[in-house]
Amino acid sequence: MSVLQFLAGLAILILGAEVLVRGASRLSLSLGMPPLVVGLTVVAFGTSAPELAITLSGAIAGKTDLALGNVVGSSIFNVLFILGLSALLAPLVVDRQLVRQEVPIMIAMSALTLVLALDRRISAVDGALLLGCLLAYIVLLYRQGRRAPAKEVADPLLPPPQPKRGPLPDLAAIIIGLAMLVLGARWLVDAATHIALRLGISEAVVGLTIVAAGTSLPEVATSVVAALRGQREIAVGNALGSNIFNLGSVLGLGALFAGSGGLPVARSILSFDLPVMLAVALACLPVLFTGHRIGRREGALFFGYYVAYTTWLVLYTKEHAALDEFGLVMVVAVIPLTVATLVVVSWREWQARRRAAGGS
Repeated sequence: MSVLQFLAGLAILILGAEVLVRGASRLSLSLGMPPLVVGLTVVAFGTSAPELAITLSGAIAGKTDLALGNVVGSSIFNVLFILGLSALLAPLVVDRQLVRQEVPIMIAMSALTLVLALDRRISAVDGALLLGCLLAYIVLLYRQGRRAPAKEVADPLLPPPQPKRGPLPDLAAIIIGLAMLVLGARWLVDAATHIALRLGISEAVVGLTIVAAGTSLPEVATSVVAALRGQREIAVGNALGSNIFNLGSVLGLGALFAGSGGLPVARSILSFDLPVMLAVALACLPVLFTGHRIGRREGALFFGYYVAYTTWLVLYTKEHAALDEFGLVMVVAVIPLTVATLVVVSWREWQARRRAAGGS
């Protein structure tokens, strides 16, 4: 019954997010917002709505490990799994603005989150700071959209143009979508907690894996569809934008709704998962910098690292005998080789661009 309740809650979450995005997008467009701004704000927020619903439900119910694990796990999942899978299906093109703006902002938000968690708690003040950073980012996007409307692109989640009509249908869709999110989140959180207890694993691990993957399905669908349709810049922007929204709005609001105590940070999340989240964000910079594309080789690297990360979590939870050997291989061999490869590739790209600039 817990598995059925989990699947039903997940289905209601995803459907509710779709209804919410459609209604909010139509309403925003009817109010004269540029499509680019709507895609990077309303749609990005909508695809992050399942994470927000789960985190707020967990924070209010006192299941803080599940709430925090969901945010961190989703941020790791968005880059390693979604970008990895999308690039394996079709090499992704990266807009220069993403490399110059969104990736540094994502890295800064990830680093800020890690710093705020060093005292083992994301307080209400910390949440307000994260939320303030997100609001500043939205203002920046809005101003850029107003200055350069010619660069707008169609987002696959934006509804097609509709004849003029009143705002009531869109408002009704927003209310229905929000109600579905609340119901689906409640079912999913309760079911995930029961599953964790039955399997003998922590709520934090459930949040980092099962719940994080489930609530990121809207991002998976958007990026994969965009990649297959040739809208490859959107596939990258969706994943990066969702990470910024997850840390700013989901974690920020979660800390505010958790009360005066904020969100406690488990020792395992602070010592391992948060550093992994920051490392994944940092890895995007050299990968996206080289040629402004993510090829199938880089996609396979990202995807393989997500498999390795999930494997480590499972071994850690079960206290498996192979945990030490697996960790040793990753730390001593795999990670250093990857870092060295990224550094060499980035250096060659930088040298090539210097020679090209000097020749011109």
